[in-house]
Order: sequence, then structure tokens, then C-alpha cells
Amino acid sequence: MTVLDRVGHPAATATRMAARRRAGRAVLAALPWLLVLAALVAALLRTGTPAAAVAGYAVYWLALVLPGTLVHRALRGSRGNLPEDLGYGAAVGLLLELAAWACATGTGQQHLLRWWPAPVLAVFLAVPRLRRHWRIAERRPAPPAWTWAMAGVLLLIIGWAALFWLENPLPPVGFNYYQDLLYHLGLVQELTRTMPFEVPQYAGESLRYHYLSDAHLASAGLSTGIAPATVLLRLWIVPVAATAALVTAGFARELTGAWRSGPLAAAGAYVGLPLALGAPIVAYGNSPLSFGSPSQTYALPFLVVLAGLCVDVVRGRSLGAGWVLLAALGFACTGAKSSALPPLLAGLLLAGVLAGWRRRRVPWPAVLAVGTLVLAMLAGFRLFAGGGAGTLGIQPLSLLRWIEPYAQTVGAGDGVARGGLLPPGLAGAQRAGWVFAAGVVGWWLVAQSARLVGVLALAGRGPRADPAVWLLAGTALAGTGAAWLCWHPSASQLYFFLCALPFGVLLTVNLLVAARPPWRVLGAGLAVGAAAQALLPDLAEPERTVDAWSAVLTTLVVRALVLVLGAALVAVVAARVAPAADLAARWRSRRSRGQRPAGPAPESRTTPDAGTRRTVAVAAVGAVAALLGAGVAAGAEPVLRLALHGPAGTVADKRLLVTADEMRAALWLDAHAADDDVVATNVHCVPVRTVPHCDARAFWVTGLGGHRAVVESWGYTDETVAANGRFGLKYPRQPAPDAQRYELNERAFTAPTPAVLDRLRREYGVRWLLADTRAGPVSPDLARLARTRLVRGPVTVYALP
Repeated sequence: MTVLDRVGHPAATATRMAARRRAGRAVLAALPWLLVLAALVAALLRTGTPAAAVAGYAVYWLALVLPGTLVHRALRGSRGNLPEDLGYGAAVGLLLELAAWACATGTGQQHLLRWWPAPVLAVFLAVPRLRRHWRIAERRPAPPAWTWAMAGVLLLIIGWAALFWLENPLPPVGFNYYQDLLYHLGLVQELTRTMPFEVPQYAGESLRYHYLSDAHLASAGLSTGIAPATVLLRLWIVPVAATAALVTAGFARELTGAWRSGPLAAAGAYVGLPLALGAPIVAYGNSPLSFGSPSQTYALPFLVVLAGLCVDVVRGRSLGAGWVLLAALGFACTGAKSSALPPLLAGLLLAGVLAGWRRRRVPWPAVLAVGTLVLAMLAGFRLFAGGGAGTLGIQPLSLLRWIEPYAQTVGAGDGVARGGLLPPGLAGAQRAGWVFAAGVVGWWLVAQSARLVGVLALAGRGPRADPAVWLLAGTALAGTGAAWLCWHPSASQLYFFLCALPFGVLLTVNLLVAARPPWRVLGAGLAVGAAAQALLPDLAEPERTVDAWSAVLTTLVVRALVLVLGAALVAVVAARVAPAADLAARWRSRRSRGQRPAGPAPESRTTPDAGTRRTVAVAAVGAVAALLGAGVAAGAEPVLRLALHGPAGTVADKRLLVTADEMRAALWLDAHAADDDVVATNVHCVPVRTVPHCDARAFWVTGLGGHRAVVESWGYTDETVAANGRFGLKYPRQPAPDAQRYELNERAFTAPTPAVLDRLRREYGVRWLLADTRAGPVSPDLARLARTRLVRGPVTVYALP
């Protein structure tokens, strides 16, 4: 038989057709992810990101995800499908990268950091027992609906990021970046150097801060050669946020056993916002994703994977090699965000106690997990937490100071100091003031209801029997309680709530799925919530009086109540109407085939009480789904507006601008100075002009300039934060903590002498001076004592001989 005969054989034809069908299914399965990837690349290029940087970062991210996926499969097994495996793999890859970065910066071998995936991949190729982890052994493919829904969540995350990218152009450009971004950029530059690290804005001071998010950005820059500013302002956040969304979806599926819980949890946690319904303000505590706080966003994948391990522990499942992962993740969470681990630890402790009480024996795995995380947290605090974190104190209801209705009325005179046990305005308030404050707290709880309503699952006998529900409830309540119990001069206690927020959403989704509602009921509730958010008219911001704000808050609570009742009614109708529609379809089908139409199904033998309970359950599902749908719609609104109408123009305060020439001078310094060179500068404040008690948070010299400064801006140093309230001023307006250092630095620009410059060189290692006439007067003698290397607008860069 010839080859042609064999090819034309029916068996060969069937084989070819089967191969084509498999290829077609693979293409259809990959289509949602290709759409997400195309949208991400288009958004990056549209916002000025260099194409070479996009390509380089894609290769870097792939090199991070692949070894992480192999290690996660070896420690915990495959999830049965590639999307979840890659999500968990990315989280573990981030963890492995931290270990590689610590080794590289600890030994001064930063140039080798880009090769850290190679030995991991080599081990999984060389060891026979590990080769099986290159493939999925027991496949549990995700349904197409799950894939498209998760792709929709990721597209909304990309749209959210694009809004920020459009408003924050890449340097050099005349612009005023949020000061925390430039502060983190300075830390990223510092963490590319060799240990021990110093505070870049205050050279010589040991760096103690939860800086592991900056270590990730530094690793990306070292591995790819991409400018740190491009990594920070463009490339890193969508991959990390997408990782958080995927691991949250995977955790939700493991928690509930239902695929549909994954997209609901991911959307509610990372797209959803507090219930708005036309509110003129947003309830404090929006989204756990944040550009302004890279540490908050970076901690999320670690925290969710760690929570999954803790759930396995309290449910009595064996972790095996996963114990190593639990300890490493606990340490990484503490180093990424100091407020990340305590709420989860509280939830784990609660679930462990309940599990032991019910089983009438000590739950030793839970005890071991609590002990491991406590040790990891203590070690992390000792290594990372600085004195500024020590300003966290106890003051119940302190969060009210940051919520407009209270801050503009009862708390208008609270000031910047902590005060006593309660906020000053509340401590001196009459009964009417307390009633109003209680109303503000009640409105906040209503606005955050989609994140907290899942705690009601503890009232049900079935959910209450699952220790995982107690763990999630304990985490959500601990995070919320800490936010309302603690005080911080910049409201950083809110991060306890934001770190616990995804677990509150997971609990809400678990409550929905546990009722096993039909899709039509769940969809009806989500649709009603989204429609209410889109259609209700916006309320105007009222006058700054208690009565005016009370009227607005009352209207918002009434709207929320109407939404809940309306969604419950629609859900009950949907549950009753849909079976009749199904019956009509069956009747038409039988009639078309010439058969006698089937009558209605006999009534199920249920008691009236059972029917009532079922109706109540359906109504509750519709109400909770409406809260979730309204929050997701609120988060999706600006993204959809961007897609339909394009970017809106932004108005910048020109008084706060850092000019393009100033940025170019700083970038030139970054390119020409040696890595360990120290800079002296007269730039300290925002706006640039230095005056007594100015806002000392101008971090662009160290951030864009990439080098340590003798004294740039001291607004975030430990001593300054601890001095909050002195002289009646907030901490960024405190004087420099080391007056002698500051005076020496200033004389180098206003009254330079050979002795002053020599002292800067000997004591602080200064090799460069960046003088900005916008910041203050610069003596002409400086050009005679130091060599002029660059002049850009108001900035002159000098090199010491």
C-alpha cells in the first residue's frame, strides 16, 4: 500500500479530523487569554511604554512563572487546569524571586539575578521524580464560562490600570507624581545595591521598612535592564493583580466546590468598590489594589495562597511539603506589608480553637500553623518594621477622622495629634454628636456590606460547621475591628481592613454559593445591583453641617434598603417564572413532534414551612447578589467610560509640578554617577521652595536620580513620623530630625567653602551636588569650588574634585 493510500484511508481521515477538532478547541480555550494579553499590550503601548520594555518584561514574567508553577505543583499538586496552575505558580515564583534577590544583593552578585530560574528548571528536568510536574496528570479543565468570566475580570483590571497610566506619564515630563510613588522609586533604586541597605533619602540610616514589594521591582529592573521608573509606573501592577485574581478564584473554587464562585470572588475583591448608589463620597476603604501603595498590592497573592494553606490545616488535610511554603509565605507577607498577616492569624486562631473544641482534642496542625506564623511575623517585624510603624496606637473610632461627614462637622477641630482615648471631637460631643457619629459608622457598614455580609453565614448550621468559614469570618472581623480600633497619623490602620477585604468577599461568595441558587436567581440579583448603581442619580455634596450630612446619609441608607428589598423580590419572581417558561418550552417541543403536551409536574411534597424557607433563601441570595453587583458596577463604571469616551483631561496644580528639566537632570545623574555615590541637594520640599515647616516629601532627586542623598526629604523617616503633632504640625512638616546634618548640607549651597565640601565628602561620601534655584538660592561660589557637569533649566549638577 502506498503512502497516498494510507493517507486516504478512512481511519487516517478520522484521525486528522479529530486532531483538527482538538486544535479548534485549544484555540477557543486560548482565545479569552489572548484577548486579555492583546488588551494589556495595547494599553501599555497606548500610554507611552516602550515596546522593547513590554517585550522584555513579558520574557521576565514568563521566566518567573514557569519555575514557580513547577515548584507549586511539587509542593501542593496541580489544580488540574493551566490558568489556576499559572496563577499559583506566579505567586510562588514571586516568592522564589525574593530568595534569589536576597542571595544576589547579599553577596554583591546582582548581575547573576536574571539567571535564577535556570537551576530550578534544570532540577525539574534532571530529577526523574520531578519531571512529571511539567504536565497536568489529572485534568480538571475549567468550563468555558469560567474562562470568559475570568478574562472579563482581568480586562477590567487592565482598564483600571490604564486609567492610572493615562494620568501618570513616564518621565521626563513636567508633572507632579504622588509622593509615595517617588518614595518607593527611591527604595527600588536602593534595593538594587548590596546589603546592608540605607534610607536613600537620608544616607547612613539603616533601612527598616516592609520593602519586599520594592525588592520585586528592583529584581525586575536588574533582570531586564528596564528603567525602574518604567517598571514602577507601568509594567508590574497588572501581572501581580492578575495573579491575585487567579489565586483568589482558585481559592474560592476549593472553598466552595463550585467553579462559578471564582469569577464572583475575583470581581468582588479586585473590581468591586463600596456600595455607592449615587453617594457624593466613597466609603473609606475602596479596593485592596493600589498604585499608591505597592506593598499593599504585592502582598495579596502571598496572603491568599497562605490562607488556602491555613484552610487545609483547619479542615484536617495534610500539608506535607506545603509546611515549607506556609512558613515562607508568612515571612514574605510580613516583609511585604506589616498589616497583612495579623488579621489572617486572628482568623486562623479562631478556627483552630473552634475545631479543637468540637473535636474535643488539641488540633496540633492548627497549633503548629499558628506557631509558625507567629514566629514568621516576629522575625519579619524585627527585620523590616521601622520606628514609624511604632506610631500605631489605640484610639477607637479614629477612622472617623478620615470620613468627610465627621471630619467636616463634629471632628472639624480634631487636629493632627492623637489626643486621648477617643477622637477629640467625639470625646467632647453631646448626645447629638454621638448619634451622628453612630450614623456615619452605620452608613460605612452599609457601604461595605458586600465585603462583610458573609459573616452572617455563621448563623447557618451548615456553614457554621465548616472551620474554613470561621477562619474567613475571623479574618474579616479582625481586619475591620483593627481599622476601627487603632490610630495612625496617616490612617494606615485602614490597611488591616484592606488586607482582610478579599476574605470578606470570599465569605460573601461562599454564602451565595452555599444556597445553590439557579443561575437565573443569581444573575437577577447581580443585574438589579448593577442597574441601581448605573441609574440612580448622583447626590450633590451637602453643606458642612450635621443636618445636611444626616439627610444625605439617610437617603443613601434608604436607597440601599430599597435595593435589597427590590432585588429580593426580583429573585423570588425569577425563581418562580423560569420553571413556567421551561414548561412552555417542553410543551412546544412535544407539540412539534405530534405528541400530547405534558402537563405540569406534580407538586413536590414539601411542607409549607419548607417552601417558605426556600423563598426566604432565594430572596436572601438576590439581596446579597445585588450588593455584590452594585459594587462591581461601581468599579467597572470608570473603565467602561474610558472604553466608550476615551480619557478625560486632568488638571494639574502647576505649583506642585516637577519640571521636565528637573527630571532630566535627575535622570542624567542616575546614568552618570557610580552606584554607591552620594548626592547632596537643596531640594527638600513640595512645592520645591524650601521654607520653614514645608512639606518635606519631595523624593524625586533620589527616586529619579537613583542615588542616596545626605538629606533630601525627611517626611517619612522614623523620627519624623514619631514626632507627629509636635508644634501642632503633622509629621511631614516637622523640621529635619538631625539639625546639624541639615545645616551642613544647606551651607554647601548657600555659603560653600572648601571645608564644608570636604566634610560632606569625608563624613557622608558625597561626590555630586544637585542644586535647584527653584528650591532656594545657590551661591555662585559653588561653580568655583566644584566642577559643573550639567545645566538643565533651574538645575545645575556639580561634581566634587
